[in-house]
Amino acid sequence: MLVTLEEILKDAEQKKYGVGLFNMLNLEMARGIIDAAEEERSPIILGVAEVHLPVIPFDYACHIMNKIAKEATVPVCLHFDHGTNYKKILTAMKGGFTSVMYDGSALPYEENIANTKEISKIAHALGVSVEAELGHVGGAEGGADDGHEAMYTNVDQVNDFIRRADIDALAVAIGTAHGQYKVKPKLDIGRLKEIYDIAAKPLVLHGGSGLSDDDFRNTIKNGIRKVNICTEMCMAAHRAYTFAFNENTNFEIALQVAKKSVQEIVREKMILFGSSGKA
Repeated sequence: MLVTLEEILKDAEQKKYGVGLFNMLNLEMARGIIDAAEEERSPIILGVAEVHLPVIPFDYACHIMNKIAKEATVPVCLHFDHGTNYKKILTAMKGGFTSVMYDGSALPYEENIANTKEISKIAHALGVSVEAELGHVGGAEGGADDGHEAMYTNVDQVNDFIRRADIDALAVAIGTAHGQYKVKPKLDIGRLKEIYDIAAKPLVLHGGSGLSDDDFRNTIKNGIRKVNICTEMCMAAHRAYTFAFNENTNFEIALQVAKKSVQEIVREKMILFGSSGKA
C-alpha cells in the first residue's frame, strides 16, 4: 500500500523505532527490498537517488516502484533521494512518489531554506512529504568530501530551518558519510540527542552503510526515525554476482543470487531498526 513519508515516520516516532530507506538501482534490488519487507511485515521506504538516474532511467524507476508499492501488503513510501534538480524533483512528484528530498545542504543557510520552501509549497499541495538536510553529510552522494565537524548540524538552527522551510523530516549531519568509509566514523550522539530533544519533526540519518549495530541502536534510541541504506546492498549484490560468475553460473541464477543477497541485508536491517512486525 502506498503511503507518505509523514505517515510512516509518525508511527515510527510514536513507537520509537527506525524505518529503512533502501535505494534501488535495478529490478533485482527492488524485488529483494520489497520481499524483505513482506517477509518481516515491516513498513518500508523504497527510494531512488538523483545521482543514480544515469544507471536506471527515471521512467523505468517510476513504473517499477509504483507497481511494487501498489501491490504490497505493507506500507510503502516512494522516495526521491538527494534531489538537487528542480525539474527532476517535480518529475518524481508527478511520477507517483510520495516523498522527495531536496538537498540544499551544500548551499548557504538562507538559500537552502528558500529553495526547500519552494519545493515544500508544491509538494504539500500534491500530498507529497518533503525531507531536507541541515548541515552536510559528505561522501559519494553529497560530493567528494567526507563529513567533518564544521559541516555538522547546528542545533541552534534546527527549528528555525524546519519552520521556515516547512519540511516533514530533517536529515542531520552528526559524523556519517555517504559511500564506503575510509576510517571508522565517530558519531556525535550528544549532538543528536540535543537535536532530538528540541526538533519539531522526525530525524533522518544518511550514510548508514558501514555503521556498527551499536551505532544504529544508539542513533535510533536518540531520535533517528529514518535510516538510509544503499552502499551495503550494492556491495552485497556485487559480491553475489562475482561469486556466481566465478562458479560458472548462468546469468539468470546470478540475478537470483544477487536479489537474495540484497533481501538478506534489508531483512537484517529491519530487525535491527525495530521495524519488523510494525506493518
